Amino acid sequence: MIPHHITSVDQSDRTVPYNLRQTGRTPIEMLIFTRVRKSPFWHLSIEQGAWRATIYNRIYHPFGYVRPEDGGAMVEYRALKENVTLWNVAVERQIRVKGPDAEAFVDYVITRDATKIPAMKARYVILCNSKGGVLNDPILLRLSQDEFWFSLADSDIGIYLQGVNHDKSFDVEIDELDICPLQVQGPKSLALMQDLVGDQVSLSEMPYYGLAEANIAGCECVISQTGFSGEAGFEIYPRDSTLHAEALWYTILKAGEAHNLMVTAPPHCRRIQAGILSWGQDMDDQHNPFQCNLGYQVSLSGKGEWNKAGDYIGKRALEQMRTQLRAGERPYKLQLVGLVMGGKPIEDFAPDFWPLATGEDQSPCGFITSPWYHPDIGRNIAMGYVPFDGTLNQRGFPIGTYGKQFKAYLPDEYAEYPGRPVDAEVVPMPFTKSYFDSARERFAT
Repeated sequence: MIPHHITSVDQSDRTVPYNLRQTGRTPIEMLIFTRVRKSPFWHLSIEQGAWRATIYNRIYHPFGYVRPEDGGAMVEYRALKENVTLWNVAVERQIRVKGPDAEAFVDYVITRDATKIPAMKARYVILCNSKGGVLNDPILLRLSQDEFWFSLADSDIGIYLQGVNHDKSFDVEIDELDICPLQVQGPKSLALMQDLVGDQVSLSEMPYYGLAEANIAGCECVISQTGFSGEAGFEIYPRDSTLHAEALWYTILKAGEAHNLMVTAPPHCRRIQAGILSWGQDMDDQHNPFQCNLGYQVSLSGKGEWNKAGDYIGKRALEQMRTQLRAGERPYKLQLVGLVMGGKPIEDFAPDFWPLATGEDQSPCGFITSPWYHPDIGRNIAMGYVPFDGTLNQRGFPIGTYGKQFKAYLPDEYAEYPGRPVDAEVVPMPFTKSYFDSARERFAT
């Protein structure tokens, strides 16, 4: 397709539209220099063979270890599915909110009810702006009554939080910590983690989103049973990461030898299967939670209840949208849906938001955000935006119309026939259930 912006997709409710030009893979090299941060694990990832990177939260993010000629990202995916993987996710910057008003401040900036989060537990949360746009979807860790950590997705929420409290209305300190997370993910993750922590923590009894503290290789760490994979797994939050990076990394590698550990990038194939969103790709600050399958995050606390007592940023806008949706109105243009598609196996990241149309000769009306090949079902899957037709599920949350047909305009390298679109059908998400039951999956259909 020619690289012009596609205007037939109705993005009139956005001030900055998604760039729908189809420019394909461009021959360009990332410039590595001091304007962007290198994490304490950067050199260790290079040592393990990282050959490409992206930028996430203004930090270089290793994003590929197995080269295409050796099987590429799908080799890393199989390691996640069959054994255990180690991810350098230091890009998940940790913003601490600490002080007497910590709970009140956190409750004000997230849509869920912070008062219901006990100490030493984590939760998936979202922060919205006054218009209801999703600013970030971090993991929120509550260490104590007066201390929370925001483990950030890709946007400048640390600066935002400081701005919210610029007048010190809340008695809290807001700072970034020298904590650079690692993820240990896969079916052998529990065995590996038990080898690392010994009898310090009974990991087999740790609940999903539970937290614990342990010393690994002389480094004091917070451990959570969470991850970006949909598989069993843990995250390690090492305190004073800059000092302890090498000792911690090499200790994990050594212990991992007995479990066929592989250092990989986060396998997006599996997170797409689970319906896990990637901020900036599947949604951004101009998407409201309802249109990107996060409506359950709005005051619901994962229990299907709309009873958050406290005020929070975006509350009025989101409650108005809820009222409109229940009245059969359509307060936005496009809805995120799951799709199964034809075409040759997509086994790498898409360089463009590929167009979706309702017929082969019609203009595009939507676009794909996250496509990948699903080896278990033998078809390509994707998340993407299509015109919202007002369909709600039995819980009252907006969804796409299952079974509705579209045409996906894939690049020639993936098309069944060059220049011709492939069939795409709206289906429920997740495509593959996660290891742990989650509110995201319970409220999706």
